[in-house]
Amino acid sequence: MPTFNDPIADAAEASEALRGLAYASRVFDQPEDMYRVLGDLSVSLRHLHQIVEQVAANHETKLLFAFDDAGSHEAGARYALDAADRLHQAARLLDESYDRLAEGFSAAGRVAWHREPAPEADPSVALDRQWITVVSLQGQDADRMLDIIKSRGVDAAVKHLAHWDHGQETDSTAIAKRDIRDVIPVGVLDKTAESGQYTLSFNPFMSHVALHRHPNTDATKETTTPPEPQPELPSRRSSARAITPYEQPVRRTGTNANRGLGR
Repeated sequence: MPTFNDPIADAAEASEALRGLAYASRVFDQPEDMYRVLGDLSVSLRHLHQIVEQVAANHETKLLFAFDDAGSHEAGARYALDAADRLHQAARLLDESYDRLAEGFSAAGRVAWHREPAPEADPSVALDRQWITVVSLQGQDADRMLDIIKSRGVDAAVKHLAHWDHGQETDSTAIAKRDIRDVIPVGVLDKTAESGQYTLSFNPFMSHVALHRHPNTDATKETTTPPEPQPELPSRRSSARAITPYEQPVRRTGTNANRGLGR
């Protein structure tokens, strides 16, 4: 809950909330929810503009307390004024971002989302050019996989996560849930790597790891069930997440410490 009087605590809570939203907004089960999220983001961006301006102003009003690490007030005041100037510039850019977001919000309001998708001739054929998410992990589960990636490499991580791929069953589940996508949903800080028929996406900053597969047109054929997953990770599946406005789609290809007042 916000304190309204402790900027450090409120900033930490806001950061964590945005981190959660960045993960949750990868996919929307109900597309109409995107309009409400955009509305809340518009308000949040206005608040962010106000915050940056206020921090900039405090760098100017607190000049008497500004020193550098060597104890020079002159240098510290110069740095504080430079910070204030750059923060004012950032606030102006946030204003421009708000205008673009407002335009997107307005356009989104003209979309009428239907419960059923437009009819397709053959969903199984559409799978040939799309992706499914075999397994998606976050938090501690993802951290364990990130350790494997760091210590043993991508191939070892993919081999481990492939235990969750049950071939025809996985494809059929994706079709039934309409959880098939033209591109792999990745964030701006996500990394991707290929191993065999799989593409691994992972983000050590957000503790997220996901395994994706590009199904073939013969994906409906019976496949051999892979061995049971090792007990290191819980056998759970989650759908792929949607691409945010700050992210770039990846198609299948080849391969400070807190600074106080000083002295």
